[in-house]
Amino acid sequence: MTVAFLIGLFSTLHCFGMCGGLVGAMTMSLRPSIRNNATQLGFYTLSYNLGRITSYVIAGFLIGWFGQSLRDFLMPSEGIAILRLIASLLIIAMGFYIAGWFPQFSKIEKLGVPLWKVLQPIGQRLLPVKNIWQAFLFGAVWGWLPCGLVYYVLLISPANDGAANAALFMLFFGLGTLTPMMAAGFLSGRLAPIQHSQKIRHLSGLLLIVMGLMSLILAINPDAHRYFQFHVF
Repeated sequence: MTVAFLIGLFSTLHCFGMCGGLVGAMTMSLRPSIRNNATQLGFYTLSYNLGRITSYVIAGFLIGWFGQSLRDFLMPSEGIAILRLIASLLIIAMGFYIAGWFPQFSKIEKLGVPLWKVLQPIGQRLLPVKNIWQAFLFGAVWGWLPCGLVYYVLLISPANDGAANAALFMLFFGLGTLTPMMAAGFLSGRLAPIQHSQKIRHLSGLLLIVMGLMSLILAINPDAHRYFQFHVF
């Protein structure tokens, strides 16, 4: 699960771009007395993010269950090995996507557009946010925002063997994004210099590519773990 956490952490700039505006919208919808109180603002921002991560966990469980059922039906013996090989390639693709070196990978976001057309009006009706519970619901709805990064991680999650493990994988991914998104709640409107840093974006993408290559080596040759201590799944 360490890799799931690192993927979330390395995708900081992408998260700022996709969700930073949403956190900012929620923050600006709060009463001035809450916005000006660091403790209360922290609770509201945390509640929003817990709602978002809850959506990731639910999606991970569903995708993990579907992946396990499909694997047991089509390839019960070698299925997990194949899934891990595919997952390694997806991590590499994700690195290129995060770095901006292959923007065509963003087309995966079209998969979630039909569902998002249903959920988006619900999310908009939750503004302005008036209480902690509403902040949680706002995050839970916007957690389904079509996002290429989240979709790639979801496609990787079935390689963890089982619905519960896939959900846990998504939980750790969400926790990896938690610190940057908490910062977005406090720094709303002041993230532009960080968001547009090409050097950080390229470094994050490169780190993911290296992780993907290492996991690919392990998927092809499990004995390679003797040469480096690295476990993706």
